[in-house]
Amino acid sequence: MIHVVGNAAVDTVIRLDRFPQPGETVVARGAADDLGGKGANQAVVIARCEQKVRLVAAVGADAFGDRIRQSLAAEGVEVDGLRTWPGPTDRCVIYVDRHGENTIVSVIDAARGFDPIAETGLEHWIAPGDWVVLQGNLQPRVTSACLALGREKGATIALNPSPTYAAVDYDWRLVDLAVVNRNEAIELGGQDDPLKAARALCEAGAAAVALTLGAEGAALVTADETVRVGAPRVTAVDTVAAGDVFSGTLIAVRAARFDWEAALQAASEAAAICVTRAGVLASFPTRSEMAGIVARGFVAEHRA
Repeated sequence: MIHVVGNAAVDTVIRLDRFPQPGETVVARGAADDLGGKGANQAVVIARCEQKVRLVAAVGADAFGDRIRQSLAAEGVEVDGLRTWPGPTDRCVIYVDRHGENTIVSVIDAARGFDPIAETGLEHWIAPGDWVVLQGNLQPRVTSACLALGREKGATIALNPSPTYAAVDYDWRLVDLAVVNRNEAIELGGQDDPLKAARALCEAGAAAVALTLGAEGAALVTADETVRVGAPRVTAVDTVAAGDVFSGTLIAVRAARFDWEAALQAASEAAAICVTRAGVLASFPTRSEMAGIVARGFVAEHRA
């Protein structure tokens, strides 16, 4: 079982020709609401990879909270870890320009007030050999406690530190897999070169660091080796949630006991599909597309 401990939200995607300057008003080309939140996104991707997954998160006592429960259940995500808090469901407003680049503003009151250990059965759900997956929307102390609990229970621990905390808030010794983009690596690793920054995180205790490099592909860095894969050549329409698709696929394929090269290739291929489509959930590879990606890994015999 893969336990994704994080957040669920409603994403409002607003499409613009260009981002406004400070003080400027621009007219949008359109807007749409979708299921979102990094935790929910990654859980859906993992489910589409046919791995058993539970989302542990807080949603509001409102119609959006109900919609999130129904959408996740329809995707095959176990929703017994969802808790309702009295305020509104968290939301993200995502601005996407005509080049597919995005900026995001998030309201995460539900996630920041959520304590999954105190409020759910997480302590009893995690079993040896499971995976525990976290991101950066919970309070730092809560994330640390969940990482420590997963380690105590004999699970494999994955952390996608986005949004990032202060570097001092991380104990990388609790992390088996960190998934970071170029900017996150540089910020948290304290090096201008992202690969050197990823190695610095390994030196700080992370067992492995997966580094996404956009059109330059991805890398997996450990104390002993660096594995590189290229990115499929595509025309990007929208980069929203591509990082979550990469993270979810990487974790699901690795949990299926593929080696790192196969997991990186699968994650890169899934993210490449995502960026060619508009929207959040609507841009994710389908189950059949995920099955094809994983099947190619079997053919390549990249079994760990």
